Amino acid sequence: MKHIVLAACLGALTLTSAGAALAQEPAKKPAATKKTASKKTTKKTEAAAPVEAPAGEKWQCELGHALYITGNMQRDEVIGVNWEGKVYRLPRQNTVTGADRYFDQRTGMDLVVIPSKAMLFNRNLGQRLADECQTADMQAGGSAPTVAGALRAPVATPLLVAPSQPAQPADAQPASAQSAPKQ
Repeated sequence: MKHIVLAACLGALTLTSAGAALAQEPAKKPAATKKTASKKTTKKTEAAAPVEAPAGEKWQCELGHALYITGNMQRDEVIGVNWEGKVYRLPRQNTVTGADRYFDQRTGMDLVVIPSKAMLFNRNLGQRLADECQTADMQAGGSAPTVAGALRAPVATPLLVAPSQPAQPADAQPASAQSAPKQ
């Protein structure tokens, strides 16, 4: 008799705990399906929306990165740099090297432009974000559209040219031939 009562109690305890577990599971399943349904709709809306190219001039960088610069780098004191979907406003900084530098202390974004390329740094993280950035004109052999780029000599004109030798008249003989004694 004791065994029957004990088995009945265990059975009742098992049924109540199983019933509570079953009651909780259906509540979780609809919530999970709602989350997956919302994820599916966001994917569809992302795919349906056309991707717009950022404003500004495209600078193609190594490793497939690109940044877009708005503003005139030869005269503006603040330019806009679009990097990975965020637009940063970078004020011009004075340099002693002749390079153009645009740096924002708050965000740590630092753009350094020399005549042959541009580099983008994040000073707050201590990282170089992009290197070897060039416009289409620079890739074709032109210089950067900056103050430093304007100072660069054209590629066709070498900076150091060997002096050309004056042409000798046809009737003139070399000095060694004139002074040589005849035998």
